This record gives sequence, structure tokens and C-alpha cells, in this order.
Amino acid sequence: MVAKSFIIDTRSFPKKGDAHEFFKQMLNRYRPGDRVIDSDVADLAALLKCHTEYAAKVGSGIDHFRVMTNLYNTQSFEIVRTDGTRDDFSYKHCITPKRD
Repeated sequence: MVAKSFIIDTRSFPKKGDAHEFFKQMLNRYRPGDRVIDSDVADLAALLKCHTEYAAKVGSGIDHFRVMTNLYNTQSFEIVRTDGTRDDFSYKHCITPKRD
């Protein structure tokens, strides 16, 4: 099986596993409640475009990203929208969307 590359607006990864590792390391640099720093925002915004529910996730627009503890007691990224509402998203889903 040939590894499938993964490309977003800001980066190109030789295989999806490399993208998983990159965003996992990014997430683990933060603690719940931390705001994502500017140097990571462009990569997260580019990754989010791969989400199957992109328009719904972005809503009124992205103000910033944070890290939160989700329902499964693990960390995930959170979008804080311009209208103050928030929604979480999985970097894993953006890289390898689950199919129905």
C-alpha cells in the first residue's frame, strides 16, 4: 500500500500519519483553556477547511482557537467564533474523515 500524502494550504505532509503526528504534537503543547498562539493558527485554520462540516464549524467566523477537555476527557481544539459561540473539532477527523 502506498502512503497517501496530505496537503493543506500551509503545509504538505508525505503521508497522513505525518499530519496526525504534527497536529497531535501541536495539541499536546497546550493545556485545557489555553489560547492557541498565532504561529499555530494558520495551520489549524487550513486544517479545519478539510472538516466535512466546515461551514457549520466556522459559523459566524473564527475569532481564535483554544484547547479544551472534551466529553471523553481528552484534549481537543475548540473554535471560538466571532459571535462568542464555540465548537470543538477533531484534527483526526479533518485528516481522515469518518464515513457513514
